[in-house]
Amino acid sequence: MKNPLFDTLFAPHAAKETPFLYLPDGEVITHGAFLARAAQLAHALRGLGVHAGDRVAVQVAKCPDMLALYAACAQMGAVFLPLNTAYTAAELSYFVKDSGAALLVGDPARDVELRVVAQASGAAFATLDNRGGSLSKAADAQPRSFDTVERHEENLAAFLYTSGTTGRSKGAMLTQKNLISNAVTLAELWEFTREDVLLHALPIFHTHGLFVATNVMLVSGGAMVFLPKLDVEQLIEWMPRATAMMGVPTFYTRLLDDARLDGDLTANMRLFISGSAPLLADTHLTFEARTGHKILERYGMTETNMNTSNPYQGERRAGTVGLPLPDVALRIADAHGNELPRGETGVVEVRGPNVFLGYWNMPQKTEEEMRPDGWFITGDLGVQDADGYVTIVGRGKDLIISGGYNIYPKELEELLDAQNGVLESAVIGVPHSDLGEVPLAVLVARAGERIDLEVVKTAVGTALARFKQPREYRIVEALPRNTMGKVQKAALRAEFGV
Repeated sequence: MKNPLFDTLFAPHAAKETPFLYLPDGEVITHGAFLARAAQLAHALRGLGVHAGDRVAVQVAKCPDMLALYAACAQMGAVFLPLNTAYTAAELSYFVKDSGAALLVGDPARDVELRVVAQASGAAFATLDNRGGSLSKAADAQPRSFDTVERHEENLAAFLYTSGTTGRSKGAMLTQKNLISNAVTLAELWEFTREDVLLHALPIFHTHGLFVATNVMLVSGGAMVFLPKLDVEQLIEWMPRATAMMGVPTFYTRLLDDARLDGDLTANMRLFISGSAPLLADTHLTFEARTGHKILERYGMTETNMNTSNPYQGERRAGTVGLPLPDVALRIADAHGNELPRGETGVVEVRGPNVFLGYWNMPQKTEEEMRPDGWFITGDLGVQDADGYVTIVGRGKDLIISGGYNIYPKELEELLDAQNGVLESAVIGVPHSDLGEVPLAVLVARAGERIDLEVVKTAVGTALARFKQPREYRIVEALPRNTMGKVQKAALRAEFGV
């Protein structure tokens, strides 16, 4: 292949006039029109001095041109760097400078402040959104075809920066091979075809919405209902015309809050997928009872895309993230990389074509987290049962060591979530003068209900050893979450850890 990523995901659809994007306003963009627009944007990027291997940093609201910019970068061999739209100018400065981006593409409404960010880092600057912007206008006058630049599967295709909750954000370098392997594997595993229509309400600055949802639909040749964000009204409106949905747990809890969600509404759907944050077993079971559909939960991360999945054909076990993908090796290991017996808790390590190249400009960090034989140390704590199903029990940094004993927050959280009146919980470690640290439980009440802490404490005291029991309980209105719905325990530690 001349350019494996472009030739696999995009080129096969260049002449197709079948729908690719259904927009909320009724507009339909075909595969062919989408690729023609990508070609125009590639010409515009070249006009701004972007070449193969250059990083293109993009902080733009979700829109068709933002997605086409990803295709344009693939076609011309540039490295696509999508950035969270919530980042401030100060935060953006780090990413643009650290990546050595040749170009920053931003929202026209933030032209002045983002132009300063670009200039300070020596990057060119352009704007883009649904209504126009300098890059969009430049593309309008360009040819609708572009000569694909030759690249190889080991060439970089994208950067994704980690959240940086444990220090400076790290730029994960993803190759063409990383993206291709995962897209092809998932499309086959989840049985996507050109007949599928995916409800897409995820952001596209994140691996879930971009490299999972979008790439799978490109490989399969299907279509997407391209919604700007999570909107239950729009999900319900479009669901009878869709066949699949990928979302975070919040999508499912919000849908369950709407009485219109039932088997009739979901009759045309064949698959609901959840990821990016743990799905409560209660949500899984309630959704099945209401709709007849078992949500398929999977597990991945910035550095690897997807690692495991519950089966499409086969048992989907609530509370687990399923089995390792066919081309991904997974083991539960101790601190030295020795594989542990099934049923024991340890660190999840993975190896395969999905695993990233390393961290940009951080060789020491790469060496710390990548073993010489290719195993990547995810930092997630997990356990694998006799059948191979994996359960994630927390992040390594979330492990609580109290008086020399290990306490896994998820064990506590599952017990707390099962108590009357409790919607969800999060357990963190807080400093203790004698034991080093002890568990603190943060609880959220179900709507219209109250939590009887004495009853909860009695249940915990009956079920768990004393050293595992929370020393304190706090009730809050909601748990802090990031844009993908993942609970931010660092924020809880900052609030309650003193």
